[in-house]
Amino acid sequence: MKVLVTGHKGYIGTILVPMLQDQGHKVHGLDNDLFRNCTFGGLHQIIPETIKDIRDIDISDVEGFDAVIHLAGLSNDPLGNLNPELTFQINHQASVRLAKLAKSSGVERFLFSSSCSTYGASGTDDWLTENAPLSPVTPYAQSKVFVEQDVSRLADAHFHPVFLRNSTAFGVSPRQRFDLVLNNLVAWAYTTGKVLLKSNGMSWRPIVHIEDISRAFTALLTAPLKAIHNEAFNIGRNQDNYRIKDIAAMVAEVVPGSRVELSENNLPDARNYKVDASKIQKLIPEFKPQWNGIKGVGQLLDAYRQTGLSLEEFEGIKYQRVGHIKYLLSNNLINKDLYWVKETKNAI
Repeated sequence: MKVLVTGHKGYIGTILVPMLQDQGHKVHGLDNDLFRNCTFGGLHQIIPETIKDIRDIDISDVEGFDAVIHLAGLSNDPLGNLNPELTFQINHQASVRLAKLAKSSGVERFLFSSSCSTYGASGTDDWLTENAPLSPVTPYAQSKVFVEQDVSRLADAHFHPVFLRNSTAFGVSPRQRFDLVLNNLVAWAYTTGKVLLKSNGMSWRPIVHIEDISRAFTALLTAPLKAIHNEAFNIGRNQDNYRIKDIAAMVAEVVPGSRVELSENNLPDARNYKVDASKIQKLIPEFKPQWNGIKGVGQLLDAYRQTGLSLEEFEGIKYQRVGHIKYLLSNNLINKDLYWVKETKNAI
């Protein structure tokens, strides 16, 4: 299958692309490469690629593909909050436009990387299936809801969208992120001995390894159309729903000499959702997740040890998405609309 992957140079994309290649798919990437200087370890990704902002694509960028896997976008709540208007332009409007272009060019499958953050302030500790009300509390999560709603209206006998509501990701990637709960807590534990909670820890949160997110994409990419047509799937495992305080306790259990501490401003987190992921297990038996939280803590700890990770590094601009964008802005490397400044694009 010939597959276009947007955001192929990102946290998930750098893990997903090799999986697709191993399964015999022909992969072409599309990415604006804003995080080219944020590589953790090494990045050895050799595929045809287009370096372009998702807002600037045209019909030629999507012609000839059997499927589009759409990962590109402003990637989490803090970055989405930086400029909500831009978040909607990039995450919502550009995503819907991409889907329309894909449909008009004859692309059959459109796999959208959505999020369990769409459940947001669920107001319940009950299990949330894909039919649960959506209650996003941030521009990032709202943009995901809007894309699901708009792209679902494009579905027909020849265009088959599917929406992957990913649990909160964790795990090691060549484009590592430390603004994700498990990655962040293990980094704090390793570098300071403190598993630092910035909320009161009572909210529910599902977590899933980026390799298992990638396995979900590969399974849904080739699943029977009748099983996935215009469907949403919660991505993860039911047993990997935790209260944040229990994630912290798990980290302290694995990282030697570490202990859980509350930050001074440990307020409740409005985002609270316990997610039922049994639908994908039932309908897509090819999806076989292989990670759990404890195993993930071990992987992260090993990676941090191997690289000699420091507090300054993981809290700095390289691996915090919003921090890196602010750095590029303050140094006039990108403009206020998050486009590369032409004279600096090739010099970085």
